[in-house]
Amino acid sequence: MDRNRMSSKYRAEILRTVDMRGTVSVQELSRLLGVSGQTIRRVTRPMAEQGELSKVHGALVSNKTASDPPFLSRMSANREAKVAIAREVASIIEDGDSVAIDTGSTSAFIAQALRARRNLTVVTNSAFVASTLAMVPGNNVSMAGTQLRDHDGAAFDRSSFEVIERMQVDYVVLSASMVDARKSFLVHEQCEVDVATAMLSHAARAIMAVDHSKFLPQERKPALRQPALKPGDYLVTDRAPPPEFRESLAALEIRIAS
Repeated sequence: MDRNRMSSKYRAEILRTVDMRGTVSVQELSRLLGVSGQTIRRVTRPMAEQGELSKVHGALVSNKTASDPPFLSRMSANREAKVAIAREVASIIEDGDSVAIDTGSTSAFIAQALRARRNLTVVTNSAFVASTLAMVPGNNVSMAGTQLRDHDGAAFDRSSFEVIERMQVDYVVLSASMVDARKSFLVHEQCEVDVATAMLSHAARAIMAVDHSKFLPQERKPALRQPALKPGDYLVTDRAPPPEFRESLAALEIRIAS
């Protein structure tokens, strides 16, 4: 492959990764994409000159702002925490595993981290997750759904459930909008609960991934409960949950990402 074709191949993936993470080192980007640091520097040099991203001290920095579309805005919130959580989740999932992944900003970071894994079988209702993992050699990715929402590229139509229900996976990766000490994991929309329920019923073990902000009070409190997790399922977060949550989370295996 000549240099021009190589640059074109990696350019979009580099920009998407940098925009999602805010800042990423050349070394980390090299690991995620499976190419040399020299290739990353060569491809990103004209991107920086054209203002697509910025380069500082061995790292690449996004030029996106929180005024960009909603999905990118959500990924801008607590980026460092979500990156740490994604790495911890990727340390649980091994090469060759099968995994169902829901939609959401944290799930998008997890998909990026899982690019370091090989031969994964993945089912997801997130177009972002599917496209991130589908191009990794050896992966088998199923996109659950055909009609995508305009603000996050997620599918919740009948065909999404038909695809999910055909799968049996090792892990399901879920997220939540808030954690309540009495009601547990909460989301805003019934369709999210329905997909989580379908994924859980076809998975051996669950991984709930939420950053520390989800344990704090919110002005717009979600009202719908995610399905209950089983004893031994994982909770992956970036800080130890507050004391008032200890009883409700006692049955879970808690991983604190750093």
